[in-house]
Amino acid sequence: MQDEFSPRPLRIGDQAPNFTARTTQGEKSLESYRGRWLIFFSHPADFTPVCTSEFIALAKAAAQFEELDCALLGLSVDSLYAHIAWLRAIEDAFGVAVPFPVVEDPSMAVGKAYGMLAPDAADASTVRATYFIDPDGVIRAMNWYPMSIGRSIAEMLRTLAALKRSTENSVLTPANWHPGDDILLPPDLSASGDKAWFCRSAPDA
Repeated sequence: MQDEFSPRPLRIGDQAPNFTARTTQGEKSLESYRGRWLIFFSHPADFTPVCTSEFIALAKAAAQFEELDCALLGLSVDSLYAHIAWLRAIEDAFGVAVPFPVVEDPSMAVGKAYGMLAPDAADASTVRATYFIDPDGVIRAMNWYPMSIGRSIAEMLRTLAALKRSTENSVLTPANWHPGDDILLPPDLSASGDKAWFCRSAPDA
């Protein structure tokens, strides 16, 4: 870890805390992902059933994230050697190669910096968080799951697509939006300056 972090919980719109750490694909820093979208996600531990199912699903969907110009970066508190053994076990057992790097965080420094753990946490039992980080390094969305519940990869892709669509075109995405659906235009301002609280549907680009 190279940076000092504020103890205040991270919020949407905050700059994602930078760090430099060892990964299964060499040393990585968060700043090295500037210029493209990044999904940074954490796991309680290697070799656990829910985490393994998520890694398999994310690996299978990696090309879809790549099509959206988004990198994936995983994190677990286990050691680099445990990560490597886990990824090999996944490939041997399921025939799925995990293409994205996994950060080691044995001191839980990254997890605590991102608010995944309380500063005085003794273990990583609460860590299962996802951060959607834009090309400028700003956190644009977050979601959290308990240890017993696996993430929805489809929802991760939908959220990413919606963030990109709304950011690039200054539009809004309605409930249950998917790429290709209508979007909403921001409310107009009336001549009197009052907000006209109506949104107009428009076709997705």
